[in-house]
Parts: sequence; structure tokens; C-alpha cells
Amino acid sequence: MLKTRIAVLVSGGGTNLQALIDAAARGENPCGEIALVIADKPEAYALERAEKAGIPTVVVNKKESASQEEFEAQLRRALTQFDIDLIVLAGFLCILSADFTKAYPERIINVHPSLIPSFCGKGYYGLRVHQAALDYGVKVTGATVHFVNEIPDGGKIILQKAVAIEPGDNAQTLQKRVMELAEWQILPQAVALVSQKIQGEKNENV
Repeated sequence: MLKTRIAVLVSGGGTNLQALIDAAARGENPCGEIALVIADKPEAYALERAEKAGIPTVVVNKKESASQEEFEAQLRRALTQFDIDLIVLAGFLCILSADFTKAYPERIINVHPSLIPSFCGKGYYGLRVHQAALDYGVKVTGATVHFVNEIPDGGKIILQKAVAIEPGDNAQTLQKRVMELAEWQILPQAVALVSQKIQGEKNENV
């Protein structure tokens, strides 16, 4: 059986990547394998996590790319070289163009640290999302895994999980709880679900 070949795109520490690596080690994605990790900066600690797990890595440095088009062309070359079926954005802080996302319909997924459609879209990333939830006074937040299209955080939702906001929370404590109780759980689950679907399609065409 041909497995779904997964590329994980990262920008920083790679905690969501680690959650995927750990889930794979526990046998929770029998239909997929992480075949590549791509970072947009060479200092991303996520690269070390990948290397420790024996996963090939590529750096496509956005700062050294002359344009968005050149940056995305380099991404595409790496994805083609490694025969990638599924792209997972795990703390990848670069917005991808409509041209790029249209080339991979329902083949790019992202994890966002809120319950979409709340606190999402352009400008909502990292601690800003959690601060916005606190400022608004909501009692429940969470995380969402969704397909990526040309609208930031606008693609079809795959999985969501709610997390309670507790008295005394600040953006940092809330971020940590949402990662531990939601992101690190539903991202591997969603990747496994989509991997299973893609594997079925691949093996039908063999």
C-alpha cells in the first residue's frame, strides 16, 4: 500500500511538528509518513527536531527570495522532488498566494489557535490570537485544523477542539493550554484522516 507522503512547513520551534512526529511513532497515522520538513529560515529549531527523527529537511529562505513567486517556486520544486501528497502548515508564518493554494486543492492543511470563525484571518497569529480572545472576554477558545485556500484561515474545517479560558489567564498561559489540550491532539488526528483519504485515492490509481 502506497502511503501518503507528507511535508510539514515550519517557521520556528516546531512543537506541532513534534506532536506529529510523536503521533507517528505511536502508530497513529498508518496511512501516512512525514517525508520532508521545510523551514523558511535556517535557524528554525524545528529543523533539529526533524533531523533527530531522521526526516529530510530543506530550507527555503524567504528573506533571500527576490519575490513571493520565486519563494513559492522553490517550495514547489522541493515538494515535487520529494513526491509530496499532503502539505501541513505547522507554525508556518508565511502567507501562501492564491496561485500556490489553488495548485494543491484540499492538499494543504493548517492548525489555527482559535475556534474559527472567531479570531482568525489576516493579522491573527501567535499570541495575537489569544490576546484578542482575552480582550473580547470569551469564556471558551480552542484550536481548528482546516484546509487552506486563498482566504487566510478560510478553508473548510476538518476538526475543532474547545478549551476553557480560566481566571487569571494571559496570552502566554492561554497559548500553552490551547497547544497542549487542542493543537497537539487534533492536528495529528486531522493529518491521519486526510492521509487515509489520499492513500485510498493513490492506491485506486495504481
